[in-house]
Amino acid sequence: MLSLSDWITTLSLVFGGCCSNAITLEHITSRYPNAGVLITFFQFLIVSLYGLPKQFTFNNPPESKHAANGPNGTVSAPTTPRRRWIPRLKNRKVPLLPYFVQVALFFVLSTLNNAAFAYHIPMTVHIVFRSGGMIINMILGWMFTKKRERYTVRQVASVLVVTVGIIITTLSASKPKSRVAEVDTTDGSLYAMGISILGLALVLSGFLGLIQDWVFARYVAPAQAEAASNPAEQSSWQEHMFYLHSLALPMFYFSKDNISTELTRMSSSPPVFLSLPQSGPLAPYEAGLIVPSIFVYLLLNTCTQLVCVIGVNRLTGRVSSLTVTLILTVRKAISLLLSVAFYGGQGNTEMWAGAGLVFIGTIGYSTGNKSKDQKEKKD
Repeated sequence: MLSLSDWITTLSLVFGGCCSNAITLEHITSRYPNAGVLITFFQFLIVSLYGLPKQFTFNNPPESKHAANGPNGTVSAPTTPRRRWIPRLKNRKVPLLPYFVQVALFFVLSTLNNAAFAYHIPMTVHIVFRSGGMIINMILGWMFTKKRERYTVRQVASVLVVTVGIIITTLSASKPKSRVAEVDTTDGSLYAMGISILGLALVLSGFLGLIQDWVFARYVAPAQAEAASNPAEQSSWQEHMFYLHSLALPMFYFSKDNISTELTRMSSSPPVFLSLPQSGPLAPYEAGLIVPSIFVYLLLNTCTQLVCVIGVNRLTGRVSSLTVTLILTVRKAISLLLSVAFYGGQGNTEMWAGAGLVFIGTIGYSTGNKSKDQKEKKD
């Protein structure tokens, strides 16, 4: 059970980090729509650097029970772990192979989500479309996990409502603004390609969820039960967050040309002067740095992504999946409102109607599972 201070900290990380990240992301992609891979690279890099120190230890690995047996078969008393001069990686709760599978899916879907902005996908549609993951989860669950009887009537109805909402929202932004027929066709084709990319990312996200559920049941849950008596043991979400991002970094090698090109383009953005703190004999003189303005937003986006990832992982590891779904739904709704408030654009009636159906359907799906559990308990 989370204490009040834990709730305040976690919710501040989720809402403050994720909502501000969406604002900076829209600012960057509206000016540099092809910067999706570059943004993803810096996001993965900062999360990896943040988690790296927590994965090292100067203690030797604990001895196994067989190694602790004495020469006569007697069990020797446990010894205090000896310190070492060279640090080593902590023992993982999950083997590398399951991580490699998750990393491949997570890297591809993260890259696809950010790359979709190059195809004239507004942030409002981006947020609403990505909120439809439950549709894929239900289909994949029905196909691969034999959950046909676990879905209630409310959950099925909620998924239909979400589907209708996504269709309405997608169509609300599909009308090109250009008056030239050829440009209209091009814009429509690009938009359709962007929606296809988001759809593929949604499917991959569903498969990633199935794999993560299996990994949690197979490795994480038993490890958490053993670590309950050891407060010094690191949380499983810290290990998961680190390996999921760090193991994906070598994959960006194949996109090095794109990253270099976008950095070059961004360096030509209008400069901005950043003042530095002044003290001593240089206090009367103004000191600072002149940097391209878009780099400031890139730095803010990278830092807020770190805050967002930490908050979501803290939340996932401490509360039920129902609570996580509801909180993240509210977060997406706030991000949608902030996007329209800051940048305007797609705030039409059709978009709001579709977004409303998506969020109502999401809440209905989550509470539908809870209602069934309560009914089974009464029976």
